[in-house]
Amino acid sequence: MNWLRHRLGDGERGSALVEFVFIALVVFVPLIYIVAGFSAVQRGVFASTAAAREAGRAIATAPDPLTGQDRALRAAQLAVEDQSIDATDARVTYAAAGADCETAGGYTPTLAPGEEFSVCVTVTVRIPFLPEFIDANTATGQFVVERDRYVDG
Repeated sequence: MNWLRHRLGDGERGSALVEFVFIALVVFVPLIYIVAGFSAVQRGVFASTAAAREAGRAIATAPDPLTGQDRALRAAQLAVEDQSIDATDARVTYAAAGADCETAGGYTPTLAPGEEFSVCVTVTVRIPFLPEFIDANTATGQFVVERDRYVDG
């Protein structure tokens, strides 16, 4: 009986290792890639919303529009870099009150007392291990700025 058990058992030796490697390649590697892709997209969403908020706060407290736009751009770049995204992948635009970010770009804030406008920050989200020439997704954050009606100046 031992010789039969020995003879039948030899064919199964090492098969668990082969099965584990096969399962790891087929299941775990794509699963890890999907998790990395979702985390990159989520990081882009966090970066765009935080950058829009910080840019809106920076421009709202500026003494003049030119200084405000410079401050807003720098604040957005810092907020984007805080999420480990390249600052060149962010774009800051402005939209009139009540308009969405898709129509942003033609509006320039005057920073008049009581003015209301939106700051839109669009961040290019790069998925890991994809070449740069492949068009990436974008995430857009919007922050509504309302200047105080009673401002010195």
